Amino acid sequence: MEQHPLYLGCHLSNSKGYAAAGRVALSIGANTFQFFTRNPRGGSAKEIDPADAQALLGLCHENAFGTLVAHAPYTLNPASSDAKVRDFAYRCLGEDIARMEYFPNQVYNLHPGSHVGSSIPVGITQTATLLNDVMTGSQSTTVLIETMSGGGSEIGGTFEQIADLLSRIREQSKIGVCLDTCHVFATGYDVKHDLDGVLEAFDRILGLRFLRALHINDSLFDLGSHKDRHARVGEGFIGLDALRKIAHHEAFSGLPMILETPNEPPEHGEEIKLLR
Repeated sequence: MEQHPLYLGCHLSNSKGYAAAGRVALSIGANTFQFFTRNPRGGSAKEIDPADAQALLGLCHENAFGTLVAHAPYTLNPASSDAKVRDFAYRCLGEDIARMEYFPNQVYNLHPGSHVGSSIPVGITQTATLLNDVMTGSQSTTVLIETMSGGGSEIGGTFEQIADLLSRIREQSKIGVCLDTCHVFATGYDVKHDLDGVLEAFDRILGLRFLRALHINDSLFDLGSHKDRHARVGEGFIGLDALRKIAHHEAFSGLPMILETPNEPPEHGEEIKLLR
């Protein structure tokens, strides 16, 4: 018998509505899911139907879902010094945090951005400034910074960089971290052979209290590759045994665990069975 409930899900399209996405989650044995707040490549956000939002919330309550995870578009770059890029980031984050109030007390995940030719410290400063400008004490949503693979000019590839960013955020009760297993493995954190050591480092540098969600992904490349390439569960260098150990680890009790593997919902359902 499980020591704690597992909240496992995958990324699902909400193009047919949020409640429809919830029903797909149920059909594959998921009890949470992740969705984009708008087109992943950017652009304007589709208006949310309040009735649809309420139908999803009802479905989640009736079926004991865990926390839902919203994901910012990939084009959002809060670390950029480019005026046009930052203008989009300001508008997108502000709108999305407001829209998330249709789904109270969930989490909103974003990539911390790329400094694009300046420096890591400058990128961290830019992201922190933007978040402080758009986050408020009245929002119910917790904003999550995703751990990254450390490739190129992206920030967030080490726990120290994320700790630096989080320390600058005024609304400390509204900020957290989403740990991506593929990304941290690519950075060099060996979640396959030394999960407890990685968690000790996370707790010492960041604090486990900030950990609010996981992305459960295998990796197409080996430890320390700095390459962000997700593999299906059990088909990469992390492997099924290690990912199952992660899913059942007491440190992650109650957290939403989202699959972002290259699959469609039925195959994600099979992965969820493997992890359970």
